[in-house]
Amino acid sequence: MPDLIEFLPLIGGLLAAGALAGLIAGLLGVGGGIVMVPAMALTFEIMGFDEQVFQHVAVATSLAVIIATGTTSARAHYQRGAVLVDVLKVWAPFIIGASLLGGLMARLYSGDMLRIIFGVIALFVALNMVLPVQRKLMAQLGGSVATNRVMAAIIGYFSALMGIGGGSLSVPTLAAFGNSMHRAVGTSAALGLALAVPGTIGFIVSGWDVVGRPPFSLGYVNVPALFIIGIVAASVAPLGAALAHRLDQKNLRLAFGLFLLVVGARMLWQAFA
Repeated sequence: MPDLIEFLPLIGGLLAAGALAGLIAGLLGVGGGIVMVPAMALTFEIMGFDEQVFQHVAVATSLAVIIATGTTSARAHYQRGAVLVDVLKVWAPFIIGASLLGGLMARLYSGDMLRIIFGVIALFVALNMVLPVQRKLMAQLGGSVATNRVMAAIIGYFSALMGIGGGSLSVPTLAAFGNSMHRAVGTSAALGLALAVPGTIGFIVSGWDVVGRPPFSLGYVNVPALFIIGIVAASVAPLGAALAHRLDQKNLRLAFGLFLLVVGARMLWQAFA
């Protein structure tokens, strides 16, 4: 019993992370991974697991959770007519291939390298929420089919290595290509599901025999964390999707940008410290 009491704060932290991740998944179509990864990484760090392994486990488990949150969020947006099926057909094959490749290659990256990738992109996303750099760049490139495919592959690969659904990058890209914000968010939620499934498979395969993983891990996916966060996140995601059509997105994105600034800076500090 003392052991259980000792781990109650960690379980509580995962429950809170799951609720926040589910809410954000529905609100912004980002899959919640950008919240789950640092939360799980911190949890595994506190528990004393290998620093060169726990980042991989956090990323992989986040992708596995996004399968659940992406399903519920995408369904909620689809019922509101906010998923662009034509865009989905263009993006999905390249998202799937690139995310699978990212998961399979994850073993080649050190824990610090994954933290650097997460930190740099998180800071970029934070900047992008205040100054729409990516949206302006994408608008200049134009929304041709070729450009859509290249962006889908880039977003799929790096999102898999970050453990996110890609919405932080795909939403502004889709919006820049002339889609409304609500439809960009809804389509991004569906793309997050297409990204999470092959990405998770890749992490399971690449981490199958890695030493130092937390107990009860399937490859790099930690099953207890998957269920604790996944159940809560999947339950809350539809609420986020409903709120997305009511709240002021500008203020919401600004607050989320500040959060990403802190998270990204911490990841880089860990990698270079």
